[in-house]
Amino acid sequence: MRWFEVTVVAAEQAQEMIAHYMHEMGAGGVSIEESWSPDKPRDTSLGQWYDKPLNDIPAGLAEIKGYFTEESDAGVVVEELSIAIRGLPEFGYDAGDFTIGTREVHEDDWAHAWKKYFKPLPVSERLTIKPTWEAYDPRPDELVIELDPGMAFGTGTHPTTALCLRTLEGAIRGGDTVIDVGTGSGILAIGAMKLGAKGVLALDLDPIAISSATENVKLNGLENDIEVRLSDLLGVLRSDDAGAAADRVRPPVDLVVANILAEIILLFIADVMDVLKPGGIYIASGIYKNKEEDVEAGLLAAGFEIVDRVRQDDWIAFVAGKPKGDA
Repeated sequence: MRWFEVTVVAAEQAQEMIAHYMHEMGAGGVSIEESWSPDKPRDTSLGQWYDKPLNDIPAGLAEIKGYFTEESDAGVVVEELSIAIRGLPEFGYDAGDFTIGTREVHEDDWAHAWKKYFKPLPVSERLTIKPTWEAYDPRPDELVIELDPGMAFGTGTHPTTALCLRTLEGAIRGGDTVIDVGTGSGILAIGAMKLGAKGVLALDLDPIAISSATENVKLNGLENDIEVRLSDLLGVLRSDDAGAAADRVRPPVDLVVANILAEIILLFIADVMDVLKPGGIYIASGIYKNKEEDVEAGLLAAGFEIVDRVRQDDWIAFVAGKPKGDA
């Protein structure tokens, strides 16, 4: 099958919003590549190694690629995407002097070529992400997440995903019930179970993500512990059968984690409060530095207490607590 590839080169801070727009316009897959200049530091604190060559993307820019079926109108996609990107300053993002280009590609050219760059990746003291096609000999105490993200977001290489996994490692107390909002590839849901959660309800509104997460849950042998559902938090609150997976994840739960856009996080903070137990924890990531104050204000206005905030590069993850006295 032939597709056409839409490539946007824009400021790094706008990459998630542009990827979001591409998904909304019907992209069957989206990839993001940031600048790897000789001056850009690479995190090797956990022994990471990099065999990805330096690219020629200018410092401070990212290359976002979306893949659309041959039936789509390339001209319409480019025009609508250009309008959306030019409107980003209204939401506090600046794409800079962005460019957009298109070309025709075969499915195999983009669906599998990226795999040669995805290697086993330690993301915390205990957690390592291992692509299914790579051989790996883990340490006795190492927790390995088997992953084939397919076309869904979430390999652990992006700062927001790594932030969430490291924050989960410090937040899971053992026996917790967890809801993962916007699960993508299912990586956070699987990580939560590996770290000692009792059960996880993994939610997403994208059928591609649901398919990917379901397969990854099976790869890790956790299909009896993680329920993957096409829904959002409001849908769970309104549902009478929430927690169908052995009743492990019926609200209220101990912990909610969401690694999505700041604008989306701000839309359902009250719903998170409703599904959490008193004293429960909310981990919110996917927040670029220019949205930090907005998210903090939203959490405080909803009654959350800011327990911690963790940073990597220009991204922030909030750890917020529901007061113990709240019913």
